[in-house]
Amino acid sequence: MHRVEHVMGFPVSLRVDDEDVPESAADAVFAWLREVDARFSPFKPDSEVSRHGRGELASHELSADLVEVLDLCEHYRIATGGAFDVRLPGRGLDPCAVVKGWSVQRAAELLKAAGARRFVLNAGGDVVAAGGPWRVGVRHPEQADKLCTVLELTEGAVATSARYERGDHIIDGRTGLPATGLLSLTVVAATLTEADAVATAAFALGEQGIEWAAALPGCEVFAVDAGGQVLRTEGFPVAGEPSAAA
Repeated sequence: MHRVEHVMGFPVSLRVDDEDVPESAADAVFAWLREVDARFSPFKPDSEVSRHGRGELASHELSADLVEVLDLCEHYRIATGGAFDVRLPGRGLDPCAVVKGWSVQRAAELLKAAGARRFVLNAGGDVVAAGGPWRVGVRHPEQADKLCTVLELTEGAVATSARYERGDHIIDGRTGLPATGLLSLTVVAATLTEADAVATAAFALGEQGIEWAAALPGCEVFAVDAGGQVLRTEGFPVAGEPSAAA
């Protein structure tokens, strides 16, 4: 099974190699992601996030899902000393940095519940995989047609935060200025919920974010700093011989 749809502002591709997984499992994945976009997008004025950001919904009126997302946001705000912050002055509430990974990880769990054992779900370059090994390329931060590394992922997730897609869009909440200490930072973790949030939070921290992310249990890091120097943790799963491409 293979399907690609444009959801939440980026392409989402799904590949399932198990022959006994019904097409309805893919339907459920994309229905969930469309629901997340409707409920949690800060760009939709009637979404739950927008309404809460404007003060129309009190904390006790929020859905359990949004409470979970905001709790994760607060966890990373505290962990980074305020560098990662989804409530920036002049921007309103924008939890997208957590929502993306959290929602795609939930989609992967829907696949597993439907019996999928070997699959890869790629959401705008952030990947959840199972039943590998899968090869995942990480785009070069300065040359769009090149990769800076290829990793091998058997079970887990990988996420990258960088400046090449949306420019200097990640803000250091401590200063209110764009985070420019890194060109890109990739995190491998057990879930995309963690990988995506840690990658964004570490990027917001700048150069110190590499060491911060690398110290987190279960996280492996590959980073390119502003000077083009590559730094990676010893356990980062750089691919060897080719296998299935993701």
